[in-house]
Amino acid sequence: MLKRVFVAPDPGRLRLRFATRGVLGISLAVALCGLAGHSLVAAITGGLAALLALFTVTDATVRGQAVTTVLLPAVGLPVLGLAAALHDIPVARDLAFLAVVGAGVYARRWGPRGHSLGVFAFMTFFAAQFLHTVPDQLPELYAAVLLSLAAASLVRFGLWCYERRLPVPAAVAAPTGGSGLARITTRQAVQATVGAGFALAIGQVLSDQRWYWAVGATWWVFVNTTSRGETTVRGFRRFLGTVLGIVLGFVVAVPLHDQPVAAAVVVALSVFGIFYTAAVSYTWMMLAVTVMASMLYGLLGVLDPALLALRVGETAVGALGAVLAVLLVLPVTTHSVTDAWVERALRCVHACTAEAAARLAGSPTADPGRRVAELESILGRVRLSLAPLVHPFSPMRARMGRARHVLALLDDCAREVRGLASVVADPEASHDARLAAACWRVETAVEALTDTPAGAQRRQAEAGVLPQAVEGEPVLAHLHALERALLELAVPLRGSDRVAVGA
Repeated sequence: MLKRVFVAPDPGRLRLRFATRGVLGISLAVALCGLAGHSLVAAITGGLAALLALFTVTDATVRGQAVTTVLLPAVGLPVLGLAAALHDIPVARDLAFLAVVGAGVYARRWGPRGHSLGVFAFMTFFAAQFLHTVPDQLPELYAAVLLSLAAASLVRFGLWCYERRLPVPAAVAAPTGGSGLARITTRQAVQATVGAGFALAIGQVLSDQRWYWAVGATWWVFVNTTSRGETTVRGFRRFLGTVLGIVLGFVVAVPLHDQPVAAAVVVALSVFGIFYTAAVSYTWMMLAVTVMASMLYGLLGVLDPALLALRVGETAVGALGAVLAVLLVLPVTTHSVTDAWVERALRCVHACTAEAAARLAGSPTADPGRRVAELESILGRVRLSLAPLVHPFSPMRARMGRARHVLALLDDCAREVRGLASVVADPEASHDARLAAACWRVETAVEALTDTPAGAQRRQAEAGVLPQAVEGEPVLAHLHALERALLELAVPLRGSDRVAVGA
């Protein structure tokens, strides 16, 4: 876990820039709220709005990010008003909270924008419980949210929009096909609502004041997961990160909570940790979130060791609610999700090879490099879907070995595809007639893996043997290695002794 954070590569220092910009944007938002004379509660609400705008808005283009940011108040302010209006009506408040949970997860079918708006709506309702918001506070809180979103946008789109100098990342939509309960996002919405209902009920037994922690834990366990295996692993990591954060909170937050300057520094460092670690370790991110929440409670004057211990219990309840929901309510198996992502990765390899063949044939519009970027994004999703099987605590050792084999071979495919794209981009690349045949054989190998087992055997028989590469023929070398990796993938994916990749 330590290695993933401190040794993980950061190409272009993007994680560092992301985290630093997050701290600057949130700091500016909170400072402006202070200069405007807003209360501490309003400043915290505004700071949270800025954090969400800078952290959860992930559209592929800068223009798309700006549009999503503009839309955040359209969902956040009405939800904040609803939460405040229902503050003293517990049953209606609870039902409304569950409705926001279900709607927020359901909105993910509309891609990154739907996801961002759903998160903002949920966190706005959550913040109203955290701060005990009542209707009389709404004008000040609305002003703080709008001011903070403007400050975050100024930093993100004006002062430091480093994305403008980066290539547009490949947009990879999750496999959400089907209709009704066959659609993954619909199933997840039902699961999240049921899990949140369980967490809300048990959480209120533990505490009638801090029950919302359990609902929050359930919600965040569902974020960026699809299958029951992914959700289970994420639930474990959330609990572990919270426990570690509580331990650190006893060391840092409890002694410093009554020192505003020191508390502000710790909050800033926690925000940096949230942004910097999110892409590489959910456990570390939750540690940072827990320390930040502990310091905020200190600033509000309610922090004590019993409160930190209660957070552990509420988090455990929320994680349990999420795990029970994905296991018992309309489960989405790891196997089905993994198969879908692996097939998409293979089809992307096919498309890249076809683009390379077209480029070698003289097409000026063929661009395998674009497909390489898409493949990298898809492989990230493959790794996420296989995380339950390659986790050190996984009891399914045979499947763990098979899953790791699949990941290694897919990484080999990606490496050869990158090499192939770089070679064919050279205007002096060879136009040897054997290259077209070699590309055709690679495409056939992909089709074999994405076809039925019988069709796979037939296509592999038709494919023949790829010409051996010799020194000075880099294109053939990449194609030969690519086909070899694809043929090896036939064993774990299509072999008669296949052990299912998923669970």
